[in-house]
Amino acid sequence: MSDAKHTGPAYLPGDPTPRQRLDRIVRVDQAGEFGAVRIYAGQKAVLRRGPEADAVREMADQEKQHLETFDRIIAERRVRPTALGPLWRVAGYALGASTALIGPKAAMACTVAVEDVIDEHYAKQLDALGDDEPSLCTTIAEFRDDELAHRDTGLEHGAEDAPAYEALSAAIKAGSRVAIWLSERF
Repeated sequence: MSDAKHTGPAYLPGDPTPRQRLDRIVRVDQAGEFGAVRIYAGQKAVLRRGPEADAVREMADQEKQHLETFDRIIAERRVRPTALGPLWRVAGYALGASTALIGPKAAMACTVAVEDVIDEHYAKQLDALGDDEPSLCTTIAEFRDDELAHRDTGLEHGAEDAPAYEALSAAIKAGSRVAIWLSERF
């Protein structure tokens, strides 16, 4: 018996190739930033005044910058965007508007739930990329910090005081995870 350690192939049949994996990362991140812009557009349409409305406007401006960055990256790398863009346009806006209609604290709960999922998602991407793609890793790390700041803003504005916070948060997190999975693939 040999003392050599068998590690197997870098990936197994059916797994995405390194290029496909990278395309998925860029695709889903662009889709996610698009979804965030749409969520905040829905919230801004409902929340017109008050500290939560001001916070939403600030976070929306930052998400717009994130989207512009990923729009540029997707074009530079010639990555196909998600085919689900029209769905995310409607779903994101509807999520933002409906949570804001429940009230400002529910809008903040939406932000907290989405940003919790994005934090996990970006952390997994950074782990998967390792030392590869340093420029993309820097962008993802910077945006992750921004998303964590958005989560903290939501908490500071009373997200946990939203009606049925736990159920609302769980539903939004589940939907966000499904959207990530779909956007990576389609």
